Amino acid sequence: MRNKKIRIIIVLSIVMLLFFICLNLIISYMSMKNSVEEAIANQNLKSAKSIAESIDTEKYETFLENPVRNKEYWEIRHFLNDSREKIGALYVYTLKIDNNIYSKDMIIGVPNDVSGFPIGERCTVPTKQVRLALEGKDYTTGVLNDPKYGDYLSVGVPIKDENQQIIGYLGIDISTELVKDIEYKVLVNSTPIILINILFVFVLLIAFFIMNRWYHKELQNEINHTEDTYQKEVLSLMSSVHSFRHDYLNHIQVVQGLLKIGNQEQALQYANQLLKEANALKTSETIVIGNPALSVLLQTKKMAAQNRNIIMEVKSTDTDFMKIKSIDIIKILSNLIDNSMDAAEELPESSRKIFVSCEEKEDHYVFRVSNTGPLIANLEKIFEKGYTTKKYYPSVTRGFGLSIVKETVERYKGTIQVDSNEEKTTFIVTISLI
Repeated sequence: MRNKKIRIIIVLSIVMLLFFICLNLIISYMSMKNSVEEAIANQNLKSAKSIAESIDTEKYETFLENPVRNKEYWEIRHFLNDSREKIGALYVYTLKIDNNIYSKDMIIGVPNDVSGFPIGERCTVPTKQVRLALEGKDYTTGVLNDPKYGDYLSVGVPIKDENQQIIGYLGIDISTELVKDIEYKVLVNSTPIILINILFVFVLLIAFFIMNRWYHKELQNEINHTEDTYQKEVLSLMSSVHSFRHDYLNHIQVVQGLLKIGNQEQALQYANQLLKEANALKTSETIVIGNPALSVLLQTKKMAAQNRNIIMEVKSTDTDFMKIKSIDIIKILSNLIDNSMDAAEELPESSRKIFVSCEEKEDHYVFRVSNTGPLIANLEKIFEKGYTTKKYYPSVTRGFGLSIVKETVERYKGTIQVDSNEEKTTFIVTISLI
C-alpha cells in the first residue's frame, strides 16, 4: 500500500512538473509574441508619422476634391510606394474616415503597373480602431486575417494640413511573415531565458517537495511528542489511582482489624475520618479553563499532587490560550509541574506547596509555576539536555524536561525566567501575542 502511494505521488509529481513547464513555455511564448508585435507596431507608428508629415498635403487635398486617378493621385501613389519599399512594409496607403463603423482606402502605394485597388474601397481596419481614428488618435491592431490581402498587422496616424486639421489617415500594413521571422529570431535568442525559467520551475517544485517532506517529518515529531506526553500523563494518572487503591485497602484493613478486636468506637472514629477526607476530595474545586486540554492537565496534576501530600493551588484567567498549540502548553506546564512536585516532595508534608498560574495579559501569556523546596544550584545548566539535579537511577531517563520546555518556549519567541532561593523556586514563562 505504501509503495503504491509513493508511485502515485511520483507520477503526480512528474505530471505537475510537465504541466508547469508547459505552462511556463506557453506564457513565455505569448509574452514574447505580444512584445514583438507591440515593438513592430510602435516602430511602424514612427514610420507612419514620418511619412504622414512628409506627404504633400496640398496635392492630397486637391485629390480629395475630385478622388479619381488624376495627376495628384499618381504622384502621391508613387511617393507612398517609395516609402513602402524603404521600410519593407506590405502596404502604405491613405484612408478616409467619415463614420465610426468602417474606413475607405483612397490611395494604395503600389507600383504603377499593379492593377486593382479601387479608390474608396471599404478597408478591413476594425471598428475599434476606426473609432480611435475618428477621435484623431493613432491606432494599432493585432494580426488581421484578410482573405483578399493576407494576414497582417496594421497601424494608422492622422494626416494633417498646415493648420493641423486632419484631412485623412495614413496606414501601414506589416506582413505577418515579417512578424513571424522576427518572433523566431527573438525566440532563438530567448532560449537561454526560457531554459532558466524551466530550471526555476524545476527547482521550485523540488523545493516544494523538500518543504513538504520536512513538514511531514516535523508533523511526525509533533505526533511522537504528543504520544510521549499522553503516555506520561496516563502513567501518572494510573499511578495516582494505584496509590488511592493501595491506601483504600490499608484503611479497610485497619477498620477490619479494629472491629475484630471489638473496638467499635475507635473503628467508627476512623471511618468518620476517612469519610471526611473523602468528602474533601469530592468537593475539591474543579479546574475550569477555556482550554480543555489545559483543564484536564491541571486537574490531573492536582490529583497527583494530593496523592503525594502536596498542596497545589491553581489560578487562571478564563481564556482558551489558542495562540499556542495545546500540546505545547502541556509540554511546558507538565514538565515544570512535575519538577516542582519532585522538589516539594523533599520537604516535610506540612511544607509541600505548589502554585500554578496561567494568565493572558494585553499582549502576552504568562505561565508561572512556583514550589517550596531547596535552592537550585547551577541555574545556568538546568536547561542543558541531560543535566539533572535529581538522584540517578539507571532505569529512569532524566535531564530532558527543562530542555524541552526551553525549546518549545523559544519556538514562540518567548522567554523563561528562573528565581530560586532556600525557600521557594519560581519558573516564569512569557510568550508574546504580537
